[in-house]
Amino acid sequence: MAGCCNHETQFDGVSQTYKRRLWAVIAINAVMFVVEMSAGEAAGSQALKADALDFLGDALTYGISLAVIGASLRTRSMAALGKGVSLLLMGLWVFGSTLWQVFAAGVPEAQVMGVIGVMALAANLLSVALLAAYKDGDANVRSVWLCSRNDAIGNVAVMIAALGVWGTATGWPDLIVAGIMAGLFLSSAFQILRQAISEWRQGKAPTLDHHSHAH
Repeated sequence: MAGCCNHETQFDGVSQTYKRRLWAVIAINAVMFVVEMSAGEAAGSQALKADALDFLGDALTYGISLAVIGASLRTRSMAALGKGVSLLLMGLWVFGSTLWQVFAAGVPEAQVMGVIGVMALAANLLSVALLAAYKDGDANVRSVWLCSRNDAIGNVAVMIAALGVWGTATGWPDLIVAGIMAGLFLSSAFQILRQAISEWRQGKAPTLDHHSHAH
């Protein structure tokens, strides 16, 4: 996936089909944020709240992606940098609030976690299917794909946590999964930041600048 970082012919999102699909994915993510955050609050589940935050972050970052499609490589790489930083902050928030929860933990409701986990997974698989054809684009396009893929992994993890909570009658599986998801946020953030910085440098060099307008 990362092997295409330096090709000048990378897909930069300038396509009506891609934009339409991105709008659909933004709507799916916005709806699921509201559903999952409410359920996470009601069920007392840290993993559900972490996943809800992921949906919110995605809706916002996909909106940024849509706004900078067709802009210069410098502008697109700056947008991707912003997304990398926001993922980093989300990862740290989930990590911190999970640590806090360890000391204040009640047992979350496994049934709510399981049902919402299945709904969220269906929403994310639909998003992944809509975006799969565009996974190897520039840092901006690729960050959209990485976020959707992470979400699907996160939903499977929430369902495993629900089973764990149900089986052990403790909150630990929920906290462990929230911790893993924080790690996933951080790892994606570093990947996106690394590619965005490299593209920002490319956009800075006058010899390469015409590539950003070639599409």
